[in-house]
Amino acid sequence: MLESGTREIVKSTVPVLAEHGETITRRFYARMFEAHPELRNVFNQAHQAAGEQPHALARAVMAWAEHIDEPQVLEDTVRRIAHKHVSLRVTADQYAIVGEHLLGAMGEVLGEAATPEIVGAWEQAYWELARILIDAEQSLYDEQAAQTGGWTGWRRFRIHSKMPESREITSFELVPEDGGAIPEHRPGQYVSVRMDLLEEGIVQPRQYSLTHPPGSDALRISVKREAGNGAPDGRVSGRLHDALGEGDCVEVSAPAGDFVLPPGEHPLVLVAGGVGITPLLSMLHELDRAGMPRPVTLLHGVREREVRAFTGEIEALRARHPERLKVAVFLEDGDAREPDEYAGRVDPARLAPDMLPPAAEVRVSGPLPFIRDQRDRLTDAGIPPERIFHEVFGPDVL
Repeated sequence: MLESGTREIVKSTVPVLAEHGETITRRFYARMFEAHPELRNVFNQAHQAAGEQPHALARAVMAWAEHIDEPQVLEDTVRRIAHKHVSLRVTADQYAIVGEHLLGAMGEVLGEAATPEIVGAWEQAYWELARILIDAEQSLYDEQAAQTGGWTGWRRFRIHSKMPESREITSFELVPEDGGAIPEHRPGQYVSVRMDLLEEGIVQPRQYSLTHPPGSDALRISVKREAGNGAPDGRVSGRLHDALGEGDCVEVSAPAGDFVLPPGEHPLVLVAGGVGITPLLSMLHELDRAGMPRPVTLLHGVREREVRAFTGEIEALRARHPERLKVAVFLEDGDAREPDEYAGRVDPARLAPDMLPPAAEVRVSGPLPFIRDQRDRLTDAGIPPERIFHEVFGPDVL
């Protein structure tokens, strides 16, 4: 635990971080990539270009300052970050590089306001958090290596099959090139897929949820083709869709992630925005394998019917468990034609009472604006905030 004087100095910088945080983090990344260009292979360069990652880091730094007296408040966030770092194969020695350039960026941006006392306090605060993350990540690495079929580092997988799921999403079934076993993942987890982008001279990882049930002899990822909408289209998703086929190989990290199927028999509500259905699909398959031991409601919001993925797969699950699995599909830009369809955004208030039991535990998955909107709607509908858990598709913020 940091000394009280150090914590007070760190807390006193919160207003400065609120004003200058993103300027600091943008300068941090520029400094670090200039000194260590190899780290561009670790960080998602699309998120860098869009400014999403500097924004998320600035929020994380400020949250650490705000809660420096009670770090336990951030336990869930720290655990989520540790899982993401493990999926990217972040190593303990890289924390010294990050610390050097983060503190250096603070000094550059704040100038004379970055007194030796402030910089010294933040150095201690940084290493307090770094040690927590390093320990958590090492524990996860050890756990991965100890699993049957587990591995550390990057492992080559061959694309065994490639199947379109909608106009935007394609599934890839991956088998180990070495012919070995693969570990049993927890439903809701993801892997990182790393690919050479030769035209840019970098290697880029992306996280993709596993959409198959645990215990399979292959990994299945389901990838949305990311349209840039004015920015460059998704580099890795585009190459997977357009350039790779059966027999080609990709590098894959071991399964990670803490957004997983909760234990117990209480009702479960799964809420997906677009491709956010992918981690929830693995949960549904595991519940199916167990005989659907609890009531489940699935809410899936999509722009239009043609981009809805896994329709047949979900319908087959509902046909096997008609009394236990209820489904509602929300079409933002389409007309409701079926009894389970609604026009407009996902809105829990429009559901029949039995589809949103007050004792339900909720898993929400999708882009950050969708998560924020659904948390508000679900709490307004009577679900306590502590029962709502989320998985953000994109850089997370605290």
